[in-house]
Amino acid sequence: MVRLLLVVVLVLAVAVLVGFVVGYNKLRAADVRVAEALSGIDVELTRRAALIPALVQAVATFATHETAVLGRASTAQAALTSATGGASIEQRSAAERNLDAAVSGVLAVGSTYPQLNSSNNFLNLQENLADTENKLAFARQYYNDAVATLNRLVGTIPWVYLAPLAGVSEREYYRSPH
Repeated sequence: MVRLLLVVVLVLAVAVLVGFVVGYNKLRAADVRVAEALSGIDVELTRRAALIPALVQAVATFATHETAVLGRASTAQAALTSATGGASIEQRSAAERNLDAAVSGVLAVGSTYPQLNSSNNFLNLQENLADTENKLAFARQYYNDAVATLNRLVGTIPWVYLAPLAGVSEREYYRSPH
């Protein structure tokens, strides 16, 4: 009888240990997916920021007197570049919102110059910017899906008890800057 009790206790201990390991790994994997998704957003934000100097240069060749609009775009581009990487989600979103406003101004200036609108360089930059916007929207959605999965895990039993041990906590959703 004692032997049976010891076997049962041992089986239960092994089951708890296996459950802990599986839970820990599941939480850490979800946390890694969130970090990966955030780096995907950073890649697209960096790509977008890299397009801005060329766009500003293309517009500047036709609209030399629009220095305030072009300077604002350059400043917003620099702020977005510095916000990616270590900044919070809110700082990224604010920098992205400022860049959106600045790029809108540059594109508005560009639309008033017919020669610029027929420039292959300007049209190519606009196309690349639109492509980057689409990829950025996808990256945001992927990040928010990863965050939703992680937050569901962290907020439900039994994961809520394992999350602090795994060093995992809820993450903030990425809000569209628009």
